[in-house]
Amino acid sequence: MLYRNILLFVTIAASVGATALPDLGLPVTTAPEPREVALGKKLFMDRRLSANGTLSCAMCHIPEQGFAQNQLATPVGFNGRTVKRNSPTLLNVAYRKVLFHDGREFTLANQVWSPLLSAREMGNVSIGAVIKRLQDLDDYETAFEAVFDEGISITTVGAALAAYENSLIAGGSPFDEWRFGKNTSAVTSDAKQGFSIFIRHGCSNCHTLSEEFAQFTDDKFYNTGIGFDRSMNVPIRETQLIRLSETVAIKTSQSFHAEHLNDLGRYEMTGKSSDKWKYRTPTLRNVALTAPYMHDGSISSLRQVVEFYMKGGIKNDGLDPRILPFTLNETEIKQLLSFLESLTSPYVEALVHDARDGGIGDY
Repeated sequence: MLYRNILLFVTIAASVGATALPDLGLPVTTAPEPREVALGKKLFMDRRLSANGTLSCAMCHIPEQGFAQNQLATPVGFNGRTVKRNSPTLLNVAYRKVLFHDGREFTLANQVWSPLLSAREMGNVSIGAVIKRLQDLDDYETAFEAVFDEGISITTVGAALAAYENSLIAGGSPFDEWRFGKNTSAVTSDAKQGFSIFIRHGCSNCHTLSEEFAQFTDDKFYNTGIGFDRSMNVPIRETQLIRLSETVAIKTSQSFHAEHLNDLGRYEMTGKSSDKWKYRTPTLRNVALTAPYMHDGSISSLRQVVEFYMKGGIKNDGLDPRILPFTLNETEIKQLLSFLESLTSPYVEALVHDARDGGIGDY
């Protein structure tokens, strides 16, 4: 069964009033099995998957926020611990060849276990602990047995969550209707000019597209200088005066910012010194929905991202040679932003509605 089928088109298009296919502009891919998707969605929304029943996958990948997280640069994890990287969007994650900002996993079925077992994310001490908890809950044993012959296992938990994430297909953007659907009125003239600017200044060298489809990522890894700067310029703690009331104040060197976590990027996966501070190229699809930006969430708006690249990134010995300064006037900046905003899929609304169409597991 392929995503390009009339049932999916009618169901989603009816809910959002869109005219394009949900995967227009994306490669055709095999659709996940619907029962696995439904079970995976239940797991994705369930706080009981975390060690103390407080965190679900959907609390870092919030459906209403582009299946990312808009309020925080990096999420707050288990027991309030700092997570060192920004939550990447799960929209169109089915197409990713490598996963996580450092590319340390290659399949969603394996990837899901990393946050489940992370002491900073969902806090589980072992795979067995997660499986035993699910087996002890009244609403999962029968549900798993109805979908998987082997019931609840490391394989089936991963397969169910992966099935749901693989269902989050969101193409058919105005850009896709123009570029691939040949609808000349689907985007504004500003967006068309912005696309020309995008191509002219080499943005498509990493955020790639072809004549048939547009992933807007090459799934490769680059040093833009942000990781280097974050590692090398750790804020120095200085004594500060904190006023508790009009008459009471204290002096302290205590930091009230999030814990500073060193991050060496791709190096943490490969161990190669040449991979220090390299991070995966993020897709630009639905990018207007997924602020803040960069691997550490350090840039809060798309305009600031454009300005960062106009300056040529942050200088360091490993800076990718393709990142060079360039100049845009105010009109051109607005046109480029208009193009980026045209990459938002009208089908996201239906995916959000579907995500919330069910209960949230809680103790």
